[in-house]
Amino acid sequence: MLNNHYPYYLANQPVFANQDLAIQDKYTNDVVCHVAMANADIIDQAISAADQAKEAMAALPAYKRQQILNHCVERFQQRFEEFAQALCIEAGKPINDARGEVGRLIDTFRIAAEEAVRINGEVITMDISPRAEGYSGMTRRVPIGPCSFISPFNFPLNLAAHKIAPAIAAGCPFILKPASLTPIGALMIGEVLAETELPAGAFSILPCRRDGAELFTTDERLKLLSFTGSPDIGWALKAQAGKKPVVLELGGNAACVVDKDADINDAVERIVFGAFYQSGQSCIGVQRIYAHEDTIDELRQKLVTATQALKSGDPKNPQTFIGPMISEAEASRLHSWINQAADAGAIVLCGGERDGAMLQATLMENVPANQPLRDEEAFGPVAILDRFSDFDAVLEEINNSKFGLQAGIFTRDLYKAQKAWQRLEVGGVVIGDVPSWRVDHMPYGGVKDSGLGREGIRYAIEDMTEIRLLVVRNPEA
Repeated sequence: MLNNHYPYYLANQPVFANQDLAIQDKYTNDVVCHVAMANADIIDQAISAADQAKEAMAALPAYKRQQILNHCVERFQQRFEEFAQALCIEAGKPINDARGEVGRLIDTFRIAAEEAVRINGEVITMDISPRAEGYSGMTRRVPIGPCSFISPFNFPLNLAAHKIAPAIAAGCPFILKPASLTPIGALMIGEVLAETELPAGAFSILPCRRDGAELFTTDERLKLLSFTGSPDIGWALKAQAGKKPVVLELGGNAACVVDKDADINDAVERIVFGAFYQSGQSCIGVQRIYAHEDTIDELRQKLVTATQALKSGDPKNPQTFIGPMISEAEASRLHSWINQAADAGAIVLCGGERDGAMLQATLMENVPANQPLRDEEAFGPVAILDRFSDFDAVLEEINNSKFGLQAGIFTRDLYKAQKAWQRLEVGGVVIGDVPSWRVDHMPYGGVKDSGLGREGIRYAIEDMTEIRLLVVRNPEA
């Protein structure tokens, strides 16, 4: 069960300042708790505290950073079901998906604990010419300083963890703005962080209104901005961020190819999962399915059967696979896209109906060009099916998108797999599985409108640290 009232965290301390943010159970729409909201003055105080903590964080020995992260892993394991139930309520995430996300939260902090003690530099050969004889060089990585993080509603635990955990490993203080629709998971992480020996001011977790969060982006005391969310907001924040580096993890309309040599049953099982897990609210969820003309009839039939078998309803029921979308407004928006595509000639193979925030798992075929379902990010339980005959042509079709996050290719042909890896304009190519697949240590991110930079603990640490060079001259050489 959730608490009745949650604080924000200012400079490591809980503050029950107000009860301004009401949190709803996304399935019942009942208000289940209230959360304290920060204003611009509190955000400014948090940035000042982070700025004052930067030297203490940078001086924190690697083994202590590792101990802090390992403490978090232990406490998350102890509170596993509590985290899962909170996620199920505040995000409407089916309980099995919620438990999976808690597992990934634990993985992410565990990986960060491992990386905290291997942030290494290198020795550089300097004497490449006579004038450099007697010089030696080496580098080390130093924390970039206070970081600003903005996390989204769809993975309230793990996408916050992908910012918090590497920051601690790197020795960077931070301020985090969780999504106002789903702040509880981040605040529960804050409860655990407050138990640790992090220096005073090392972290602040501040739910706040979007119009009050300008300092997260513009304040020059913050040395890096990491944002996960919609492309329109992400690119606007980058334009406002000034001199600081920006990491953007944005949207996608991920494609999946089923070639003629694929195992159809295996592909169907993975595609249905990839398209509809957590009600399709994933930026790498399967949205565009391209099936070879030799297999499309069989694939279509089996996809429809498997999709219709998915159970919708209360996310607290372990049998539920499709829960509510994050809001009725989002469900209505996507339902209108379905109807618009159908009016333009697309075929609804199954699903297509809506009841409040509950949208049926929907498969469509022959969605015309220039439809939002094809060109934009659906971010809900809808996928579209198309046929192809030429592998090279389908790779070009996948690239014919403003997004480029990940793609999945079901093929047993090594040369086609290599060709997809070479030609697809995406951040990652997954062979033999859906683009929705992710392990938390791998480099993850996109190109084009899908973002800038990479997450995955080691890669995030690289962004949160800077290379500092040391040159030593030996005049007797």
